[in-house]
Amino acid sequence: MTRDTDIAIVGGGLNGPILALACARAGFRVTLIDAADPSATRADGFDGRAYAIALGSQRLLEALGLWDELSDAAQPIRDIVVADGRAGYGASPHHVHFDSAEIEEGPFGAMVEDRHLRAVLHDAVAGETRIELRAPATVTAQETTPHGAVLHLADGSRLTCGLIVGCDGRGSGTAERAGVGRMQTDYRQTALVCALDISRPHGGTAHQMFFAEGPLAILPLTGDRVSIVWTEARERAGAINALDEAGYLAALAPRFGDFLGEVSLAGARYTYPLALSLARAWTAERVALVGDAAHGIHPLAGQGLNLGLRDVATLAEVLTDAKRRGEDWGKASVLDRYARWRGFDTGGLAVATDGLNRLFSNDNPVLRAARDLGLGAVNAAAPLRRAFMREAAGLSGDLPRLMRGRPL
Repeated sequence: MTRDTDIAIVGGGLNGPILALACARAGFRVTLIDAADPSATRADGFDGRAYAIALGSQRLLEALGLWDELSDAAQPIRDIVVADGRAGYGASPHHVHFDSAEIEEGPFGAMVEDRHLRAVLHDAVAGETRIELRAPATVTAQETTPHGAVLHLADGSRLTCGLIVGCDGRGSGTAERAGVGRMQTDYRQTALVCALDISRPHGGTAHQMFFAEGPLAILPLTGDRVSIVWTEARERAGAINALDEAGYLAALAPRFGDFLGEVSLAGARYTYPLALSLARAWTAERVALVGDAAHGIHPLAGQGLNLGLRDVATLAEVLTDAKRRGEDWGKASVLDRYARWRGFDTGGLAVATDGLNRLFSNDNPVLRAARDLGLGAVNAAAPLRRAFMREAAGLSGDLPRLMRGRPL
C-alpha cells in the first residue's frame, strides 16, 4: 500500500500533539487529525484548567525541547499533604506530609495551565516539517489490513498510513471503529474544577483532602492562585455549579477551610462526570490507543495526563526501536510490546485510584479510624514515604527513555 503518511494520530488534545512531536523527531511522517479549530484552543483568557505535570512527564517535555517555553509559567510542586477530612472541620490532624527535599531529584513536578501548554504545543507542531495538521477535521471510517490502514474523513478525503493512533478520549471513535470495547464504572460523582485567587501564599504545596462526598484537591498555581478539583455526588454537584459565585464559594468553604485566607474565583467553572473507563485492549490491527482512549481513571491522584504521557513515551520508543531494526513497526508483534509494557502499570494505578475513592468516599467510623491509622503509619515511615513520593513524581517503574529525559 502506498502511504500518504507513516502514522495518523486521531485527536489533537494534549497527548496527540506530544506523540506527533516525539514520532516526527524520530523520523516518522505524522498526520495529526484534530476535530477542534486550533484558534479556539488559543484564547487569551485563563479558563481555570491546569495540570499536575509529574517530574517524569516534565523530563519528557524537556527531551522534546518544550519545557523551556513552559518553565516560566509553571509552578513547582514542592510539598504534598494528604489528609482525611470532614465537612465543617477541614483537614484531619491525621495526614501525610510529602516533602520533596527528601528525594534527590527536587520538586515532584509542576502545575501548568492549559492555556500555556496548548499554545506551546500548537507552535511546536506548526514548526515541525514532518507533521501535517488537519484541523478541524473528523474521521468517519477506518479500514485496516495486515499491510496498512486507511482513514476516511468527513470532507471526503482519505488518508493511507501504516498505523492509526487513537488519542481521541474516553468516547474514542478510533477504538469503536476497531471493535475495541470498554469496561466502565460510573462513580455517580462529578468533579467541579476552577481556579481561585487566594490571600495567603500557598508555598508550592498541593493538598489532597478526602471527604465522605468525595476528594478535594487544592493545587498551587503561579502567583497567589490555586486550582481545585472538587468531587461531589452528581446531583449535588449540579446544584452547586448552578449557584452564583457567592453561593459556590459558600458551598466550598466548609471543605476548603481558611488556611489560604480569603478566596475568590479566577476564571470560569467547569464540571466533569467521573467514571472508571478502561479499553478492553490497548491495540488492534494497525491501531494503538493512548491516554483516555485506553484508560480513564479517577482524578484524585492527579495522574490522568501523566499516565497518558507515559503511554506517549512508551509507544514512541517501541515504534522508533522497531523502525531502526527494520521491522514493520505497525505490525501486531510490535504493538504487543507497547501493550505489555503499559498494561501492568496502568492497571495497577486504575485499581489503586478506584480503591482509594471507595475507601475514603464514606463516613464509616470504622473505616475512618483505619484510614487515620494508615495515614499516620505512612507519615512515620520514611522509606515508605519516599517510595510514595517517587511514585507521585513519576520516577518509579520501567521508564521509557523520554521519561528519563533522554532522546529517542
